[in-house]
Amino acid sequence: MEGQRLMAVEAVPVPVPRAGAAETSPLARSRRRLYWPLVLPALVVYVAVFVLPGLATVALSLTKWAGSGPIEWVGLANYRRLWYDDVFATSLVNTMIILFGVGALTFLSSFGLTVLLREMAGRRFVRAVIFFPNAVSALAISILWGFLFQADGLVNGLLRAMGIDAVPRWLSDDNLFFVICAGLVWVNTGFYTTILMAAVDRIPVYLYEAADLEGATSWQKFRAITLPLMWDAVAVSATLWAISAIKIFEFIYVFAGAAGSVPTTKAWTLSLYAYAEAFQPTGESRFGASAAATVVTLVLIVVLTLLTRRVTRRDSLEY
Repeated sequence: MEGQRLMAVEAVPVPVPRAGAAETSPLARSRRRLYWPLVLPALVVYVAVFVLPGLATVALSLTKWAGSGPIEWVGLANYRRLWYDDVFATSLVNTMIILFGVGALTFLSSFGLTVLLREMAGRRFVRAVIFFPNAVSALAISILWGFLFQADGLVNGLLRAMGIDAVPRWLSDDNLFFVICAGLVWVNTGFYTTILMAAVDRIPVYLYEAADLEGATSWQKFRAITLPLMWDAVAVSATLWAISAIKIFEFIYVFAGAAGSVPTTKAWTLSLYAYAEAFQPTGESRFGASAAATVVTLVLIVVLTLLTRRVTRRDSLEY
């Protein structure tokens, strides 16, 4: 009897859901009905604010226009001019120095502070202090940085107090860009340290306790535990830096520029070059050349963002 009952149970057909049944459920239909009403407003704003101005900039880069009067079609002449322009080459090199040089120093400092603050008492207060430059307006920070490096500023005062000869020309044309790079490291280190520390706070403590029992050093713990488990935050930070480094403008313009004029060309970046071409303090404005420099900047941002995401892509670790 028991065997017959089991055979009867096995013989009962089990209904198999038809393909696409889940897609026709009331919940799925509701989601489809709500898709466009929710997405369309954001899509309209995105097209109006980003896509259309971007296309207009590309079109403007193929013309010669002084901001008023007729627009003359010149094709790729603006891009050829950029190719042979020494000032544009200097601006591009400076942008790459900021992207890779300043970026490397910023992330090395952020990693060092992350290791230091992980076991430090009062690390939340220290984190708030180092994040402070990002909570203040970039204009105020750049003005403060300029006062620090005046001939009689705080930096030279500290050098004299330590018995070291002061540097009277920190802000000369030859030294200005390197002072700017140091300021960018100082401003951005706290921001990325905060992001990395937020990821470190999620790492279970017992992993570090097990490493301590095994006699691991701070470097070994960072390499085997901290870095792999916060890698997603590192990837996001690298992408954010690649985008922001190419667009840096306010800090350099306010710090290095005199009243009503742009800084020396030795300190220009791509953003400053595009601004100076469009808003010439003296002479004729070249909006077409400015648009061409902007298009080059946009292409660099897209390419570097894709490369950064590719280089930093790793399999996610669960813990």
